[in-house]
Amino acid sequence: MRTIMLATVTAVVLGTFVAGTMLTGAEGDAQLANENPQIDYQGFMKQVQEVAKVREQRRVSEEGFIRMMDDPKTIVLDARSKRMYDLLHVKGAVHISLPDMTAEDLAELIPKKDTRVVIYCNNNFKNEPQAFAPKAPVASLNLNTYNTLYSYGYRNIYELKPLLDRHDTKIPFAGTSVENGK
Repeated sequence: MRTIMLATVTAVVLGTFVAGTMLTGAEGDAQLANENPQIDYQGFMKQVQEVAKVREQRRVSEEGFIRMMDDPKTIVLDARSKRMYDLLHVKGAVHISLPDMTAEDLAELIPKKDTRVVIYCNNNFKNEPQAFAPKAPVASLNLNTYNTLYSYGYRNIYELKPLLDRHDTKIPFAGTSVENGK
């Protein structure tokens, strides 16, 4: 009797585990949604594919970046940490750290969703390891920043494309490093 009861409990537990982890399609999506409706990996993956089609056409040269940043209607956005931004950033760039991007914060910083926004990140500048420490290429901040802005309805997004030497670029900088003559 004890063996039969143990086998029944094991079958129920195993069946529940298998059913809970092996669901697919609408049933699996519903279960995943019930786990945390504020995290949508499938939606993220779909959006990444959508953004990929747009982003490649919106990557700009150093000269294009400078032209855009000189337009007073353009916002140059730095999404690195506040500490790195304070140390060194593109002159005139506004700051909002990627983890702090919410619909409310973005609406305050960029009220009109059709505003041209130009982004850059650590992986756009070399020979400045403290302020622009390179990230793994697949972890480049530009990728996440572009997708996040797109998630919140911003569509006029451009991205600095090349890897530039911090000391040779024509892009002007500001921050404590510049103030200290570095």
